[in-house]
Amino acid sequence: MRYQLLIFDFDGTLADSFPFFLEVFDTLADAHSFRRLERGNLETLRGYDLGQIMRHLGLPAWKLLPVARQFRSLMAQHIARIQLFEGMRELLRALAAEGHVLAIVTSNSEANVRAVLGEEARLFTHFKCGAALLGKRRKLRRVIADSGVAREQVLCVGDEVRDIEAAHAEGLDFGAVSWGYARPDVLQARAPKLLFSSVAEMAVLLRKR
Repeated sequence: MRYQLLIFDFDGTLADSFPFFLEVFDTLADAHSFRRLERGNLETLRGYDLGQIMRHLGLPAWKLLPVARQFRSLMAQHIARIQLFEGMRELLRALAAEGHVLAIVTSNSEANVRAVLGEEARLFTHFKCGAALLGKRRKLRRVIADSGVAREQVLCVGDEVRDIEAAHAEGLDFGAVSWGYARPDVLQARAPKLLFSSVAEMAVLLRKR
């Protein structure tokens, strides 16, 4: 089946922001009084869902919003350092040219997203940004309602457990990327419709659909 609407996450899916996230993590931890990142535990943490990560770090839910706001602000100050993954610009152009409707649902700011996308921002019909870290379902519903596309013709693409959980909760197919914030084996265990090992493979699989 060919997917008409492709809803992308941004950080770790389209944009290679994980190195920057690691760089500023301790700044965020110190500012908001939660545990600093132990680099030796990084792969373990990449296997956790958001709730497990919060418990490990001693980060209460009420601090998520201010932490996310500061991260967005820090990224905005260094936005030139955040790039799309290699080959992603070309893929987005090809998908749009083939008639796919492109959308972004992300907890990042629309200003940051547009700055990184550059000219490719024009390829996207829907931007639902600033979504709460645990609030993507509502944004997904709004994109689908605004687009008028049937749910069986929608594919969500992301890199985190919360992304796949939101998609599945809305009855949507999900394509997991292996190059983002979460480990691919953790995403695979949650039965995504597709698992992309590279941008090149994503191009092959999505352009078949």
